[in-house]
Amino acid sequence: MSERRRRSANPGGGEQRPGGGRPYAHGSPAEGVPSYGQGTGGDELRSDGIGRRRPGGARDTAQQPRMTRAEMRKAGQKGGGGEPPTGRAAAQAGPGKKRFIDYPRFGKSGVRRWLPSWRIWLSGFLLVFGGGVAAVGIAYANTTIPQVHDLVNDQNNIYYWADGSEMTRTGDTNRQVVPLSQINTNAQNAVIAAENETFRTDSGIDPKGILRALYNMAKGGETQGASTITQQYVKNAYLTQEQTLDRKVKEFFITLKINQKLEKNDILEGYLNTSWFGRGSTGIQAAAQSYYGVNAKDLDLCQSAMLANLLKGAAVQDPTLSAANHARAEGRWKWILDRMVITKAITAEDRAKCTTFPEPIAKKPAANMNGEVSYLVDIASNYVMNTDKTIIQAKLDRGGYKIYTTFQKDKVDALKKAVDDVQSETLNPAKRPDKDKFVQVGAASVVPGDGAIVAIYGGPGVENNHYTNNADAKGIQVGSTFKPFVLATAMQNGVLTATDKQGKPERINADSRYLADDLSEIRKPDGSLVIGDDGKPYRQKNEDSGKRGYVSLRQAMQWSYNVPFVQLNQDVGGQNVADMAEKLGLRKDTFTDPKTPTFAIGTSAQSAIRMATGYATFAASGKEADPYSVTKVEFSGKEQPGFTKPAPKQVLDAAVADNITDVLVNVAKNGTGSKSNALGRPVAGKTGTTDENKSAWWVGYTPQLSTAVSMWREDPSNPGLLTLNGTGGKDSNHGGDTPTEIFTRYMKAALAGQDKLSFPTPQPVGTQLDSSGAPVSASPSASASPSETVPVAPDPGIPAPQPSATVPTCAPGQDCSGTSPSPTATRTRPGGGSTCLLGLPCASPSASSTDTTKPSGKPSSSGAPG
Repeated sequence: MSERRRRSANPGGGEQRPGGGRPYAHGSPAEGVPSYGQGTGGDELRSDGIGRRRPGGARDTAQQPRMTRAEMRKAGQKGGGGEPPTGRAAAQAGPGKKRFIDYPRFGKSGVRRWLPSWRIWLSGFLLVFGGGVAAVGIAYANTTIPQVHDLVNDQNNIYYWADGSEMTRTGDTNRQVVPLSQINTNAQNAVIAAENETFRTDSGIDPKGILRALYNMAKGGETQGASTITQQYVKNAYLTQEQTLDRKVKEFFITLKINQKLEKNDILEGYLNTSWFGRGSTGIQAAAQSYYGVNAKDLDLCQSAMLANLLKGAAVQDPTLSAANHARAEGRWKWILDRMVITKAITAEDRAKCTTFPEPIAKKPAANMNGEVSYLVDIASNYVMNTDKTIIQAKLDRGGYKIYTTFQKDKVDALKKAVDDVQSETLNPAKRPDKDKFVQVGAASVVPGDGAIVAIYGGPGVENNHYTNNADAKGIQVGSTFKPFVLATAMQNGVLTATDKQGKPERINADSRYLADDLSEIRKPDGSLVIGDDGKPYRQKNEDSGKRGYVSLRQAMQWSYNVPFVQLNQDVGGQNVADMAEKLGLRKDTFTDPKTPTFAIGTSAQSAIRMATGYATFAASGKEADPYSVTKVEFSGKEQPGFTKPAPKQVLDAAVADNITDVLVNVAKNGTGSKSNALGRPVAGKTGTTDENKSAWWVGYTPQLSTAVSMWREDPSNPGLLTLNGTGGKDSNHGGDTPTEIFTRYMKAALAGQDKLSFPTPQPVGTQLDSSGAPVSASPSASASPSETVPVAPDPGIPAPQPSATVPTCAPGQDCSGTSPSPTATRTRPGGGSTCLLGLPCASPSASSTDTTKPSGKPSSSGAPG
């Protein structure tokens, strides 16, 4: 018998076929793999006699050929049933039904099964590319170009008073379309040099600029405009000013069409006729008339470069708006001229002719912007742009907005009348031209706990060639009106020179006593001396010389002594004071260095609006409300979001705020602000005067209204503050003079008919903590009784009073009777050592002693009383 026949029926021990068939040698039917040796195939012998294996099934002959892929697929379908094979089994089982897209990929396993083939990648790319080309083609074909004369449909802006009545209308834009031939060549070249040097040769598209703008919009940052002249022309002429993805896409397609259809001169002509140059001027012809009183064809090179500078943004580049604007405009003007030389638009000889900046002529105001209206519109417009960054000056100038403000007409009129009346009664420029000219006043009135700005005084009006808004002036030092913020920090945060039981800085009260001697040395919290600029121990001046001894902070505030608050600022930390002032409503960007000794006495500059806001926080028992001037904005009949009034924040303990108010009530009643007594109702406030009387302030409030009044002198043609000494015929002008008088007259009218409300009764806060060297006195925390206390005189020149049971003492929180000078029409100061110390009998006033000791270090020149 042959070898094949002698073999076992199941040599591999494989599984028997169902129904008694031959076994599966190397797999199960589920795997779909035929066994070797089954059927008539089995093993075969090679020529050398050794057996060899062949695939199971019938032998491939001419009568029984191999199965094709299609036949294998059909066989697999007929065999069907169960889960479809996966992985290696799927590959062995065949491809199955043919798919349009082979994904997941047949015959692959693992990660390769899920990686698209190059055919799929290529097909996807061609599909997306083809669709994109088709979309661009459709958009390009549907783009139309309107006529320049049909563009820029400007409207009015309408501003409303707080009661809803109309205040004024703005936005009557001056626009004149002129052909390029009527625009001076220098002006054309200056604009190209400033905005797009490659304009004559580029395709009109700046891909980097577009991507940058899209990126900024996507991340929510400030938007950036198009960078080429063609793109800017499209934005000006054919699109809205909104910064959206849809508008950017439209800009791209329209720019492509315009660059293909229009000549470069046509594009430049359209751009120059639709660009905004400020002063309500759209187009270079209107700008030439507004800034220089000439036609666009008559502009010279120097004037042309200045107008080109305005395209960067007239709100910050118009040299007539502010000193900062002037500096920016002049710098860019020089840069544009230099670029014109580099691009060969002009020669170096032409450039050399522009050595002096071409100052624009004075702006001609519209009649409906006279009086305070222009300043009110200025504040409201700035608030709108700061609140909604998408509303820029150019959009406002194009109009279409309805802006509802917080300004109350009766209060605005009352404030203007108070300023005009006081100035007409006190100033005489004809008689005192060197003293009474250039006097400026700025004022603002804010509602405590709400933040609404109800009135401002910005100046005599644009009709009198005064364009700067004095109510928002930021270059006027506030003087001693800053001292309450130092005291509030000490009461709220404590002093660094002592700690409480929890190891925190000790919180003090207004009865704490500090040295008030003129030219006193100032010490740091560690006891070391503060060193002046000259390298010697720093000494602080008061307004007048003399030894005041140790006085309570209440009295120091009443008479505005500088020395105690400069020392207190060191004890609490200047940075802590700055942080507190910012929380209360002041702007930190105008603070001087908090580390300087004089930071406490108002070397920083603030606007009247911000000072009124800071004091309004005291009036509202520590609730700070950011100032606002707009309650609602509508555009094309739709209310714009984001103009709800700011929510008040509790930034200061109510007890601390009420104690500060109590201290300031004493200032108004018995101290430097005694002129406010004429108001006839409870009022709190503080005076402020700076070096050489260059500015004078009064900031005061009632429970209903907080008002700040500032006064200074400045020649518009020669920036820099002038002294107020001699103004109005007075040797010295302080905050308690003209500013307090204006405040009192205004508040009488503004609060007429309203209840006379009292301030909250202050609750105890902090402890009496005297500075080092203060005389021993009874205090609430002292263990010794008053009878055991040895009285010490506050001034060496005054004999110590004899102990007596009947001698009155100065109780905490109370004014010392008989020690402060009686308020008169002109403010006087207390005598040399006449102070009432806590727990000591009140000494009678004596003649002022003069300190003749020369300072060993450079004293502060901030000796104004405030």
